[in-house]
Amino acid sequence: MEVYTDSLAKPIHTYRPYWAKRFGTASVLPMTRAEMDALGWDSCDIILVSGDAYVDHPSFGIALIGRLLEAQGFRVGIIAQPDWQNASAFKVLGKPNLYFGITAGNMDSMVNRYTADRKIRSDDAYTPDAAPNKRPDRAVLVYSQRCREAYSDVPLVIGSIEASLRRIAHYDYWSDKVRRSILVDSKADILVYGNAERAIIEISHRIAKGEKVSEIQDIRGTAFLRKAIPEGWSEIESTKLDRPGVVDKPVDPYEMKMGKADASCATEPAKPIMPEGTNPIQIVRKPKPDRATQVVRLPGYEEVIANPIMYAHASRVLHLEANPGNARALVQRHGDREVWLNPPPIPLTTKEMDYVYDLPYARKPHPLYKNAKIPAWEMIRFSVNIMRGCFGGCTFCSITEHEGRIIQSRSEDSILKEIEEIRDKVDGFTGIISDLGGPTANMYRIACKSETIEKACRKLSCVYPGVCENLNTDHSALIQLYRKARAIKGVKKILIGSGLRYDLAVKSPEYVKELVQHHVGGYLKIAPEHSEDNVLSKMMKPGMGAYDEFKAMFEKFSAEAGKKQYLIPYFIASHPGTTDEDMLNLALWLKKYEFRLDQVQNFTPTPMAMATAMYHSGKNPLRKVTEDSEDVPVAKSGSVRKLHKAFIRYHDPANWPMLREALKRMGRADLIGPGKKQLVPAFQPAVMANIKQSDGTSFKAKPLPKAFANFKNAARPAFKKSK
Repeated sequence: MEVYTDSLAKPIHTYRPYWAKRFGTASVLPMTRAEMDALGWDSCDIILVSGDAYVDHPSFGIALIGRLLEAQGFRVGIIAQPDWQNASAFKVLGKPNLYFGITAGNMDSMVNRYTADRKIRSDDAYTPDAAPNKRPDRAVLVYSQRCREAYSDVPLVIGSIEASLRRIAHYDYWSDKVRRSILVDSKADILVYGNAERAIIEISHRIAKGEKVSEIQDIRGTAFLRKAIPEGWSEIESTKLDRPGVVDKPVDPYEMKMGKADASCATEPAKPIMPEGTNPIQIVRKPKPDRATQVVRLPGYEEVIANPIMYAHASRVLHLEANPGNARALVQRHGDREVWLNPPPIPLTTKEMDYVYDLPYARKPHPLYKNAKIPAWEMIRFSVNIMRGCFGGCTFCSITEHEGRIIQSRSEDSILKEIEEIRDKVDGFTGIISDLGGPTANMYRIACKSETIEKACRKLSCVYPGVCENLNTDHSALIQLYRKARAIKGVKKILIGSGLRYDLAVKSPEYVKELVQHHVGGYLKIAPEHSEDNVLSKMMKPGMGAYDEFKAMFEKFSAEAGKKQYLIPYFIASHPGTTDEDMLNLALWLKKYEFRLDQVQNFTPTPMAMATAMYHSGKNPLRKVTEDSEDVPVAKSGSVRKLHKAFIRYHDPANWPMLREALKRMGRADLIGPGKKQLVPAFQPAVMANIKQSDGTSFKAKPLPKAFANFKNAARPAFKKSK
């Protein structure tokens, strides 16, 4: 079943190869001049710069794009994690014939380097031996500057999730301000956002044919700078179309047509009687504008930095114009220039997905790294990516903004072939596939029942507030894939490590049974994220009823298989919309069900996410944003964020002092004590005593930090006093 087609999208495997195709396929893409010489190259056509180590595996963006361009006939070199202190490291492969392709890597460089509390991380999973400080902050900006210094006349094409999510003016959590589009600050020639395969192939071939990069302005999924709106385009102010979807024409209660149009009971409009010689006035309807030549003007950079409400409005409109089937071009003024965003890329077909993932990847790090361990590679070396995209629409997540809502799935044959390649080629394979998944474990081949409806839809999620009636929730293709994968000779176990969308899974009890009885290694990770409806509504996550329904299925099918298996729920602290009372209720829920979580994630406002717009503006962009629209409580101060995190780890004695203080302040001192329905005990272990936890680790208890003595900045709902 093909989930999305578009006659305007040229299949990516049908381009005529570039002349350098004659050099053949490299075992790994070169990182040194010596490797280029061994391949017989005098130069590179394209040089890709990345903040990650080079692992020749399709889960690493630099390898996927590099191999894709190689298949198109281009000679591609890699500069991975260069020393950015000067331009010399960017000259190691010489001058590229066509362009530099610049990325920060698989992660935004700021998310990669800093924790949710803005502390520098001690390691980097995408670096050999997890060494820290091997990439700069805002890597795309720094790498772009150094490439310009190295070769000022070489075009710069920027991409990756860092560039993709910073394509318009965006709130930057680490500097606590709204920054300009990365296109402006990097001085790049063109930005590729989202799934880049179509755009990067088209750009490469057109530059190779001699077209100037400044003239390439008609490719979907790209952004660039221009001085003015070109002729033939109609401009629409975003404030005039801030509506979440199509409004159906109201039914005329006086319309008497019943059944067929020519039924005897049908009424016909009476013809007006006009005096002789009278000419009726003809009403000429204005022709419907062509969306292909419409551009939506977002509030400009200067406007969004001055007015957080306009920032939230811009975020809302950007997300509403995200469906490739109906999205229009967007434009945002930055000073005297316009940042122009073409509509999102057309999703890849199954045949095109197979083309990308069947390329000759070495499936290992570049030999230059020798025996160094790269944690990100170790994590995915025995996993298989079966799809991309996510229609969940969680407001705190950037997957939808980057990969889109349309699910793009590989064929069964392509996936099974990759499992066999892992078995035959990857060192250390023991018969266990660690994951068959993607952004979500169970969206493989799931799509809208109607392509027409899918192309017209402007909803932000297909599963919130409930699963859409137009969504085909049949999991049979995934069940069949699991069974065929398990049957491959040499495969002992197929685990599912990707996050499960359990509200979707419960629509297919057969799938839940298959998953639980054959593909869970004792523990299954799921993400309710919170227990309180008012917080979940800001996340666009389902209520706890869906969790309870899935939990019942999980326990039933585990028992039938004679297995003791457990759910590991994940929660987010300090998400916009969360109050102290919400976190207290979550803590009580965790204690009721005897959950003691060791890993807790504080909310990180990442660029472009809807939840980030809430964090910055204090408004809810899930609805029309005005001065009087819904206010969202936001936990910004460090003390409140620590308290919210402490509520989830209520069982940790180190958190008891601050929790006791908070409970007293909230008027809930009744929850202090030894009872089962109480949250924390009244006593505190001796200071500096070794406290043993349930997981076997121990720590030295610390006194209450001074920072928690005053909770004036606690996030609380705004209660109005009754008259």
